[in-house]
Amino acid sequence: MLTGGCHCGRVRYEAAGEPFHAAWCHCTDCRRSSGAPAMAWFSVPVSGFRLVSGRLRCHASSDRARRGFCADCGTSLTYHGTGLPELDIATATLDDPSLQPPGDHIFFGSRIAWVIPGDDLPKHDRERGA
Repeated sequence: MLTGGCHCGRVRYEAAGEPFHAAWCHCTDCRRSSGAPAMAWFSVPVSGFRLVSGRLRCHASSDRARRGFCADCGTSLTYHGTGLPELDIATATLDDPSLQPPGDHIFFGSRIAWVIPGDDLPKHDRERGA
């Protein structure tokens, strides 16, 4: 069971099930919603995500996805593609982010030019396999 929460502590969650798709995302939407040059995510089945306390406020960041964040402090917590059985969780919101290290870079073709990763992880211009 993975646990985590927002910056102010009002939102706490649990994530059950086998995590998958741990990645750095360089897409414009992730950068703008987080205010960071890239965002680390991992996925779990939607059925494995449970709020323990607080509430998520959601924003339709596109016609294909909704992003969940803390209504009090603004921490970006989740990303859910419309109709997908998986939910992405912001890795840095885990109590122990080292448990889900990114395995690759997605939307690398959209990265900010000065972002030059110092790792040897696979880099995909779009999503994996796209």
